Amino acid sequence: MLKNIKSVLGPLYPIVCACLVLILIFTVSRLSLAIWHIDRVNDAHGWSSIFLSGLRIDIASICYLFILPALLASLLSGDHLIGRVWDWVLRVWITLGLWFVVYMEVATPPFIIEYDLRPNRLFVEYLVYPKEVFGMLWSGYKLELFVGLVVSLLTLALGWTWSKSLVSGLRYPKWYWRPLIAVLVVAIGVMGARSSLGHRPLNPAMVFFSSDPLVNDITLNSSYSVLFAAKQMGSEASAFDFYPKMDSADIISEVRRSMNVPESAFISDKVPSLADHESTYQGKPKNIVILLLESHGARYVKSLGGIDASPNLDALIDEGWAFTRMYATGTRSVRGIEAVTTGFSPTPARSVVKLGKSQTNFFSIADLLKANQYHTQFIYGGESHFDNMKSFFLGNGFVDMQDFPTFSSPTFVGSWGASDQDLYNKADQQFSQLEKEGKPFFSLVFSSSNHSPFEYPDNVIEPYNKPKKTVENAVKYADFALGEFIDKAKKSNYWNDTVFVVVADHDARTYGNLPVPIGHFKIPAVIFGGGIEPHLDTRLVSQIDLPPTLLSLAGISSDNPMIGHDLTKEVPVKKQRALMQRDKNFAWMTEDNKVVVIQPGLGISTYQYDPVADTLQEQDIEQGIVNCAHANAMWGSLAFRENYYSASNSDAASQQNRAGKQ
Repeated sequence: MLKNIKSVLGPLYPIVCACLVLILIFTVSRLSLAIWHIDRVNDAHGWSSIFLSGLRIDIASICYLFILPALLASLLSGDHLIGRVWDWVLRVWITLGLWFVVYMEVATPPFIIEYDLRPNRLFVEYLVYPKEVFGMLWSGYKLELFVGLVVSLLTLALGWTWSKSLVSGLRYPKWYWRPLIAVLVVAIGVMGARSSLGHRPLNPAMVFFSSDPLVNDITLNSSYSVLFAAKQMGSEASAFDFYPKMDSADIISEVRRSMNVPESAFISDKVPSLADHESTYQGKPKNIVILLLESHGARYVKSLGGIDASPNLDALIDEGWAFTRMYATGTRSVRGIEAVTTGFSPTPARSVVKLGKSQTNFFSIADLLKANQYHTQFIYGGESHFDNMKSFFLGNGFVDMQDFPTFSSPTFVGSWGASDQDLYNKADQQFSQLEKEGKPFFSLVFSSSNHSPFEYPDNVIEPYNKPKKTVENAVKYADFALGEFIDKAKKSNYWNDTVFVVVADHDARTYGNLPVPIGHFKIPAVIFGGGIEPHLDTRLVSQIDLPPTLLSLAGISSDNPMIGHDLTKEVPVKKQRALMQRDKNFAWMTEDNKVVVIQPGLGISTYQYDPVADTLQEQDIEQGIVNCAHANAMWGSLAFRENYYSASNSDAASQQNRAGKQ
């Protein structure tokens, strides 16, 4: 029977066999992932959707992979020189395709453990930084690397051997049948790849059905997920491509209403969010230091309901202006950097730190402070080119990059660079020198020790748990290093002249069956320094509120386009909110825990959030809140597209406004 099938399929036999094997691999992998997360699949009632839609994704993936070789096999195969060369090319194609699929599925469980999603654009982005990522993998993921290497070698060896049997003993069609066969396989391939008769071909939104992002991702295969993400990166994502439509004028109107400034403060219709912001502090301008903590979620801070892994941060909460309901805007460091340095709201696209158009002439508080004669710097224990930080910073107001190459004899170096103790020693040296020179300064100090593979010096802390390299121990070390720095800063000459804020960029891992797992967006944030009175602030606040607040505390009045609130001023309860972005899912939460979630392909959903149980219960919400949330979800993409955050546009509008007043 096999011979008959081989005879009928002819030169297409190797491709058909490869397709069947790949479908088997995809299905077994998908079944394994579904069983692993059986409770979440059951909660989503997702078994039939996962496997039926998954088969659709698999067929599309395979058609994309084999449409070209199927065409060439129809035309070039045969018992001649060209045919023999083609057989070799086809064997390479099948073997590499098989390896890629197997490798991506093997890489999927570790990625899910870390990010609670299949490999996606983050997987692609990390490939841009092989040195840092391989160092991290070698230090903390040796077993995974070993398994990946063994599986890769076995797949390549078995695939090459198997492919030889596939291309042996084939029967070839007459020449006059070949064009017809070629047209037929291309037609089948195109239909399979598109998997739709509609205007748009198949995409993930067409098969997503659950509010649980991981369950939706199980429906995909990891090869498709990564390649789709890479394709999307070529044309930057916009809320207008994924969310329900909203008129630009309505977006602007709603966003302006959600800001905490009077209507008279707005300066220009050409830069809609540009407003005159008067600082609360009116004395000699102060230095500003942002201590950005890597992956330090509220769940690691006892005062915020977490574990007792941050005693120094807990002490600082009692001493400074601490926020009990601060929420990150995203799940990546660059999203946190975006929020605290530019006040830009999150979008379905990558952070502006990584977008081409924002590499220069994009508003940042560094650029604003530089214009006010501040020395602006970035201090980081790793390589500042990682995640495109250096390019973005140097193009938008930062003038001084104090990264790993500038560190002199650090006491401990891990996969991500110098330890947090070395980082803060460097910061103290820099601040002391700048203070001595009489230069006001703005510094973003970014820690890195609390990052997988969680490396830190021996015999420095009493471990929270075992083994040594756990996130809890890394958090405790990062907190220890922070505490050492604060003790030094209190005794320094720059203490009284500086406004500090310590804030996390995001939580360590963001997972769960909620479309936006709100509990994992809660982060610590404390403002402290000379003249800052102890204060426990229970208002609902967002990372984007920090830059305008810091400017106000430092005595910097300005015209700027940031939509965040100046928290030195009263913020009406109805205007308190948190903005959260997880991949392409956006959430807007109000002070009384009403939540609006917007998802690609699924539209707008409304919930009541229970912060104790960390659950969302579907509930109707006033249309006014929904409209405000919808507008703010669209605002970042609109502002980016229309250059509303262009530094030169803001400067021009500000100068025109001042000229009009004179």
